[in-house]
Amino acid sequence: MTSSYGIEGHGLDGRAAVVTGGTRGIGRAVAERLAGAGVLVCVTARDAEEVRRAAEELGGVGLAGDVGDPDHPRAVTELALRAFGRIDVVVNNAATNQPYGPLMEADPGAWRRAFQVNVEAPLRLVQCAWRAWLREHGGSVVNICTEGAGHAGPNVGAYGTSKAALLHLTRQLAGELAPKVRVNSVSPGLVRTEMARFVWEPGERQLAAGLPLGRIGEPDDVARAVVWLASDAAGWITGADLLVDGGTGVRTAYPGPGYAVDDRLRSYAPPRS
Repeated sequence: MTSSYGIEGHGLDGRAAVVTGGTRGIGRAVAERLAGAGVLVCVTARDAEEVRRAAEELGGVGLAGDVGDPDHPRAVTELALRAFGRIDVVVNNAATNQPYGPLMEADPGAWRRAFQVNVEAPLRLVQCAWRAWLREHGGSVVNICTEGAGHAGPNVGAYGTSKAALLHLTRQLAGELAPKVRVNSVSPGLVRTEMARFVWEPGERQLAAGLPLGRIGEPDDVARAVVWLASDAAGWITGADLLVDGGTGVRTAYPGPGYAVDDRLRSYAPPRS
């Protein structure tokens, strides 16, 4: 695929990547940016039709499935190797924000599912890619965490705790897989994605006014950071977490209005299944 998405390759041209949750939101933006840099992209997601469409539009391949399925990472790795003959970049983006609510009311099964998807699945995929290609040839891993991993928040305890575990996993793998493989993470703030729609849609202007940079994030804001970390331009960076949050972390020093995200999280009542 040509560089139609407007990013310099930084040495990525001709390499191959796997992007989980790559059909929408941040994952799709990452896949587009990688493809635009000349990378062969394998996307995964649960919806088979969305995977087929994304793979076709990106000029790559895709596999539908649940990242929480222990067999899925191996199948994805095998597909990418068959299609491209290599795996240079792994982007662990797929995630769940369930169970939503106070931890004292969290269902144990849903709690385990959060860690299965947000922590165990990234580890399994890196293990598979390491054994199949990265151990011998090297490469880069980028995990999508969250700025919320560094602090407590109302009703998102399972999500934040599992992402904090992913953040530590990033650093642990960076130490274990060096010098062949660099492992970093990107931690977004509030981004205009479907998963976060319940937070930003009711009053985006109010939320944006509480941020130093005056707007919530777009998936492409995160994608640019991910591709940079995966590229040779970040060749001396490993074990790092890059905040892409519009200044969320420094908002208490910003003389604007208060940031209303916590109020949204407290008041949101998810639909009963």
